[in-house]
Amino acid sequence: MKILKELYEDAINIKEKDPACRNIVEVIILYPGFHVLVYYRIAHFLYTHQFFFLARLISQLARFFTGIEIHPGAKIGRKLFIDHGMGIVIGETATVGDNCTIYHNVTLGGTGKDKNKRHPDIGNHVIVGCGAKVLRTN
Repeated sequence: MKILKELYEDAINIKEKDPACRNIVEVIILYPGFHVLVYYRIAHFLYTHQFFFLARLISQLARFFTGIEIHPGAKIGRKLFIDHGMGIVIGETATVGDNCTIYHNVTLGGTGKDKNKRHPDIGNHVIVGCGAKVLRTN
């Protein structure tokens, strides 16, 4: 039930932040930024319970259907708004804080081959503009 509560909170947040959105039904049916959060929250749950292959399979299906790639190992906070999300990539060890907005064509990636922390952290209440490449170097 925690996942459903988080998804409802995400949907309300998107409706409040997007002036083009008329109601929450539009968010649930029409917004790929919301759809990818549905996939992500399920995949992340599986990933944290060591069902790595299934988690990655779900994340790749999400990528195929939405054009947004979020690794199931990434840590995404509450109330993320992905607006015009095509081309977004969020790496395995990235962290995105609460109440953030990410626009299209953003990469939260890394440049190293380190097995530990290799992706950037985004704090709370941050807007990442379209085309941004936030890379962590080791």
